Amino acid sequence: MLRYALKVEYDGSPFAGWQRQADHPSVQGAIEAALSKLEPGEHTIAAAGRTDAGVHGWGQVAHCDLQKDWDPFRLSEALNFHLKPDPVAIVDCARVSEDFHARFSATERHYVFRLLSRRAPLTFGAGQFWRVNHALDAKAMKAGAKHLLGQHDFTTFRSTQCQADSPVKTLDRLDVTEIQHSTGSEYQFDVRARSFLHNQVRSFVGTLERVGAGAWAPDDVAKALDAKDRAACGPVSPPQGLYLAQVIYPDDPFQK
Repeated sequence: MLRYALKVEYDGSPFAGWQRQADHPSVQGAIEAALSKLEPGEHTIAAAGRTDAGVHGWGQVAHCDLQKDWDPFRLSEALNFHLKPDPVAIVDCARVSEDFHARFSATERHYVFRLLSRRAPLTFGAGQFWRVNHALDAKAMKAGAKHLLGQHDFTTFRSTQCQADSPVKTLDRLDVTEIQHSTGSEYQFDVRARSFLHNQVRSFVGTLERVGAGAWAPDDVAKALDAKDRAACGPVSPPQGLYLAQVIYPDDPFQK
């Protein structure tokens, strides 16, 4: 068997998440079905991260094992043909060694959350942002985000359904950038770490939105973190603004 790394882009709106499910559409299921059109039989792919329902991917990475010695470009083209009309695209493909693993070989994951402040409902971009109808203070959100950097017990920002062995994680980056549009203000949250707890990024954003709205002070984020109590977390943001933007490996499999 030969191993291939796939860089995957997808709109998570119509899917019940990345992970294959028996009775609901999934991104994993769509790609595995496309693979079965190329090499008949069952296929199981592994991904860098299992995104939830409604979460999108700009740079998700998965790997698959195939019998045929495919040219990577032809493999990506063939998969994209069979993935239609699902909103899933293989944007890059590479042959990798047998010891490459999309999840376990990764050293960092980069998520982006897009929050839009505007009164009017969205026509273009619906399902691609979290829209709020009130003003936000980017400076206050940046101040609150600083309390989350570094290694902490993130129990407060962890879903009660999280299956991770430990709530201790190291957050490498949490930047807040304001982008002015003609119809509103976009706030992008760039979040980087080796790995994340379930709903951790969405919990961060929901809490920082409360800071930006003035309902919380920036230092209240530190108090919530120190509480190590899920009840101390702000509201969890909806999934539609979240994107798995990039996965980092010691040796980038897609580097030409």
